[in-house]
Amino acid sequence: MELGLSPDQKLFQASAKGLLEKEYSLDRIRDMADGEPRWNRDWWRQGAELGWAAAIVPEELGGGSVSGEGVRDLALLAEELGAGLAPGPLLPVNVVLAGLVETHGTGPDHTAEIEALVAGESVASWAVYEPGREWSPVAPGLTATPAAGGFVLDGVKDRVEDAGQADLLLVTAATPEGVAQFLVPASAVGVTVSPQWSLDLSRSFGEVRFDGVQVTADAMVGVAGADQVIERQLQIAVVIQCAEVCAVLDRAFAMTRQWAFDRYSFGRPLASYQALKHRFADMRTWLEACHATTQAAAAAVQERSPNAAELASVAKSYVGDRSLVILQDCVQLHGGIGVTWEHDLHLYLRRATLDQALYGTPQDHRLRLADLAAI
Repeated sequence: MELGLSPDQKLFQASAKGLLEKEYSLDRIRDMADGEPRWNRDWWRQGAELGWAAAIVPEELGGGSVSGEGVRDLALLAEELGAGLAPGPLLPVNVVLAGLVETHGTGPDHTAEIEALVAGESVASWAVYEPGREWSPVAPGLTATPAAGGFVLDGVKDRVEDAGQADLLLVTAATPEGVAQFLVPASAVGVTVSPQWSLDLSRSFGEVRFDGVQVTADAMVGVAGADQVIERQLQIAVVIQCAEVCAVLDRAFAMTRQWAFDRYSFGRPLASYQALKHRFADMRTWLEACHATTQAAAAAVQERSPNAAELASVAKSYVGDRSLVILQDCVQLHGGIGVTWEHDLHLYLRRATLDQALYGTPQDHRLRLADLAAI
C-alpha cells in the first residue's frame, strides 16, 4: 500500500499479521488434507473482532474503519493476509456486505444479518458464477420465479468460495423485473452444496444447486434491477483481489532476490550476472506498476469516482497478466528447487493463478474496458 500509514493503520496491519502467523503458517497450509476445512470459526471471529469485516460498513450498522476510508483499509488488510496466503472468507464476506450496505434502506431490512457478519457470528458468500457460462454477473441463468409470498429459485451456481462453511448465500438471479439478489440460508430446503477442487491449497469452493428453493419476499436484497449494486460489489472484489496478489508478488520477488544473492555459480552470486539483473529490473518495474494500478483503483472505488469501473478493470487486467509472468520468472530463477513441493513458491503461484481467473479474467476486463470506452 501507499507510504505514510497512520498509527491506527499500522496497528491494524500488525494485528492481522500476528493473528495469521500464529494460526496459519505456510507449513500448515501446505499440510492441509483434502476435504479439511481451510479455516475455523474461532479464528475468523478473532479476525472480525479486529475489524476484518467492518471496514466498509457504516458505524450505525456496527462497522467502522480505522482511517475513515474503508476500501483503502480493506486493501491494506488484503495485502497483509495475501502475503501470508491466508485462508478465510475475507473477500466473500466483504463483497456480500458491500451488497447489503449498498441497498440498506431500500427493500427488505437486513440490519440483523449485517451486524452478525460484522461480528463474525455469521459467514456469507457471493453465489455469482454459473457452470458453462462466461463471466456475466448481471445476466444470471439462475431464475427467481414469483410465487405466493415470495420467489422460487432454480439453477446452479459454482465457484462459490467457502460454500461448505457459509451460513448465507447472496445469490444473483433473473426475475421478470431484471437481475436481483437474494440472501438465502445455506441450510434452506432445496439447496445442495457439493465441494469443488481448488488449485489454491488454502481456499475451498463449491457448487450450489437450487432446486425449487422457496424464499420469502424479505430474502430479496434491495430491489430488482440490481446492476449498479453488483457493479459496486465487483469493484470491491477486484480491489481486494489485486491488493492480495500484489502482496503475493512482493513476497515471491523478495524470496527470489535473496536466493540470487545467496546462490553461487562459478564462484559468484547469481545476482551478479548482467542477464539476470535485467530480468530482476523488469520484474521490479512490473511489480511497481501492479501496485500503482491497484492503489489507483482502491482510491477511485473509495471515492466512488466516475472512472472507478474503468480503473478497477485496468488493475485486474494488468495485475492478472503480469502476476503470472513475474511468478513464473521467480520459479525459473530458483532452478530445480523452485518446482519442489517443499518450497513455498508454488503456494504463491497457486494463489495468483486462481485469482487471475476469478471475478473476470484479464481478457474479460479488457473487453469491459472497450465497452466502457464506447459509452
